[in-house]
Amino acid sequence: MAEEKPSEISLMRISDADRDRVASILGNALAEGRLSPEEHSARIDAVFAAKTQADLLPAVRDLPGAVGAVAAGTGRPGQLEHGRPGRMVALVSVIRRTGAWLVPARVQAVSVFGEVHLDLREATLPGGEIEVKATCIVGGVEIIVPPEVHVIDDGLALIGGREVPPDTAESAKPDAPVLRVSGVSIIGSISVRRRARETQR
Repeated sequence: MAEEKPSEISLMRISDADRDRVASILGNALAEGRLSPEEHSARIDAVFAAKTQADLLPAVRDLPGAVGAVAAGTGRPGQLEHGRPGRMVALVSVIRRTGAWLVPARVQAVSVFGEVHLDLREATLPGGEIEVKATCIVGGVEIIVPPEVHVIDDGLALIGGREVPPDTAESAKPDAPVLRVSGVSIIGSISVRRRARETQR
């Protein structure tokens, strides 16, 4: 029997974005209880050491839908596009989005031993509700909102913290824009802070 050769795709060299995408998958699997903290740590080490797609596959082969996501190789962490789900992944690093930027209706922020900072004060917000799904593992996610945004926290903290500001007169109005924060913080913190716009100061 002829020896089976790895596919051309599996031998392709990977980028930092590919590693970040797989680390995001592993972070979600940990939050969902599919991996123990020890398994997660070992697989993250393997992801950082990976050189090709074939090296990444063993870390996610037993997770639902993960192999297809690795093979697809699409998307860049930290690049948010209007009208599409956005994703930001901070692995032992800091990611910031401030100033004028287009916010998608759904954002996934993953922080693993890192920090994600989202400032919505000068951003262009979509109509209706914005959802930020924050997965925070020994890290931090901070979201800054302007005075008129109403904040709803639907997330869970496990040996971690979550902080949401009270409503103001503006954010309590029935037609106020809504930010819904979901996800889980594990030995980490997710905080939403309300601050005036720079132009209002």
